[in-house]
Amino acid sequence: MNAYVPGDITIAIAVGAILAATLLVGFGITRIPSLVTARCSAWLLVCGGVTGLERLTATQPAGFRMVALIAVLLYAMKSVVVVESRRAGSPMPLVTWFCFAGLWVGMRPTLFSGVPGPRQEGAAALIRQGIGRLLIGCVFVAVAWMIWTPPQDSLRGSGQTVLATAFLLPGISLIAHFGLFNIVAGIWRQLGAKCRPLFRAPLLSKSLTEFWGQRWNMAFSEMTAIGVFRPLKGRIGPGPATAVAFLFSGLLHELAISVPVKAGFGLPLLYFAMHAVAMFIERRLERAGRPIHRKVWLGRLWTAGWLVIPLPILFHLAFLRGCVWPLVSGNSL
Repeated sequence: MNAYVPGDITIAIAVGAILAATLLVGFGITRIPSLVTARCSAWLLVCGGVTGLERLTATQPAGFRMVALIAVLLYAMKSVVVVESRRAGSPMPLVTWFCFAGLWVGMRPTLFSGVPGPRQEGAAALIRQGIGRLLIGCVFVAVAWMIWTPPQDSLRGSGQTVLATAFLLPGISLIAHFGLFNIVAGIWRQLGAKCRPLFRAPLLSKSLTEFWGQRWNMAFSEMTAIGVFRPLKGRIGPGPATAVAFLFSGLLHELAISVPVKAGFGLPLLYFAMHAVAMFIERRLERAGRPIHRKVWLGRLWTAGWLVIPLPILFHLAFLRGCVWPLVSGNSL
């Protein structure tokens, strides 16, 4: 776990201060009357926050850098989505802002309009579901730890390393995406927010369009839809706006995957570019009356193939060595 422990406590304190400042500045930006000024200020906060954190943590372990960059990006993007959404309602109060921006990973600010308020239905069930999946994820990680063996450079990984990784990546996802996020969503529903699971049975997806738009990481989908796609759709059209949204997604994954380990640049972007092309093919087939999801088995096979086969492009070797494998080995490799 040394990859996630900062080498200098003063830098860790500085990172915390920057994250707190990002939330405060972001709230101020959401109160700017002019939409153009607020929009520009919000994007400047995103660029400035990410650049500042990247430079500040340049000498720190990859895992710590990854967490810091994701956190500042998440906090800064909250101001972008609130600015783009506020035209539908009044400005967000300070307490509501901190609940939404600081304590929830989703990107729909309107869900918090009733906080505090009456408990939403299904809160307890969501918490129980999250706990169950978190425990299953812990089992997966434990299995990965038991079969772990350091990769051999000459072979780019032994069979045991590959098998451990095959358990470790789903385990991490079960713990975070399907476990902790569902628990937090359930807690917020107890307090009146209309939060829902951010990961919604992705294995049932019959197309990439369904996977990315309706089932996988709705926080990311909401963020790109509100912050990128909708503002551009009326100006450049839905097709180009979708392409820009996928380019933006690829760049954000570069920040979360390649930048922390200072290697593998361009590979996550390539992964999302490939998916943008595949989704374009899906839409052409649908317009021709031959949708890929017409046969469920074919749609699921198509979707799984595009997601899994090029996965080493997204989670490249440098990222595995710097941020993933240390979770079972204890050190960066």
